Order: sequence, then C-alpha cells, then structure tokens
Amino acid sequence: MTALILRYGVIAGVIVAIPLLWNWLAMTPDDKPITGMLFGYLIMLVSLTMVFVGMKAYRDMVLGGVVRFMPAFAVGLGISAVASLFYVVSWEICMAYSSWDFIGHYKTAMIEAATVKGATPEQMQKAVADAESFATMYRNPLIRMPMTFLEIFPVGLLISLISAAVLRNPRVLPAQRMG
Repeated sequence: MTALILRYGVIAGVIVAIPLLWNWLAMTPDDKPITGMLFGYLIMLVSLTMVFVGMKAYRDMVLGGVVRFMPAFAVGLGISAVASLFYVVSWEICMAYSSWDFIGHYKTAMIEAATVKGATPEQMQKAVADAESFATMYRNPLIRMPMTFLEIFPVGLLISLISAAVLRNPRVLPAQRMG
C-alpha cells in the first residue's frame, strides 16, 4: 500500500508543482501573477484526480475489486498528503528563488481592499497594521509551511471522502479482467 500511495502521490505532486514553479520562477518583480486562485485550485483538482485513480488501483489490483470505505479513505489521505508535501516544497522554492515579492503584493492587496470598502482613517490604520502583522508572521517558515499545506490538503481530504464513498461499491467502474 505504501508504494502505491507514494507512486500516485508523487504523480499528483508533480502535476501540482510544475505549473506553480513555472509560473512563479518566470515572474519578474513588476509582474502580476498570471494564475489566480481559481486557476490554482483547478490545478489542485486536476492533480488530485490521482487520489481517485490510486484508490481504484488499490481496490482493483491489490484487493481484487472490493474495498471498504476506511482502507480506501486511508489510501486517499496518503496520496493527498504526499501531493501536499510536494506543493509545500514547491512553494518554498518559489519563495526562495522567485524575484516576485508575494508578501509585498499581498500586503498591498489587503490595504487596497480596505480602501475599496471605504475604510475610515482608523480602519485604514488597522488594515495597514494587519498587513504588516501578516507579513511578519508569513516570513516564519514554521507558520508559512503549515499554512501552505492547508491550502491543498483539505481539497485532497474532500476528494478522498467522495472517492472512498464511490469506490466502495464494486459495481462502480468494475475491474476489467484481462485475457
């Protein structure tokens, strides 16, 4: 089971890491990111299809076509965790080697959001203080890395739940007999 989790987790991790690295490492300090949150989560969903594929392989090739919910869910969580670790490592590489200033742009976005809402001078002061507080907190990798992990892992958790519920039924995409 561990080899299967690693195989599909690495595939999912590579699928999520390559677009992230490509986008971030190509950016210059003046660029706006070409991928928004929607595109980022779409890439996560595409990569985490490996959760379903890995669970199906486990059910069909290892268990002979029948799997219970909890073992399937465990496989899905394992694949999701490996993919999430790839995502975290990729993000850390981006933070270390990209010339684009994520924290600076995020702080600016926080302050602009308060301006757009028509914040009072006191609310603007709070928005600026909150932006600075976020920047200070985010510079700590012991805080940043778990936050990054939690960007993708809940998506994997949801896909694992759905996939385990679906694949526990052996009539759903039944194993194909060869020969």
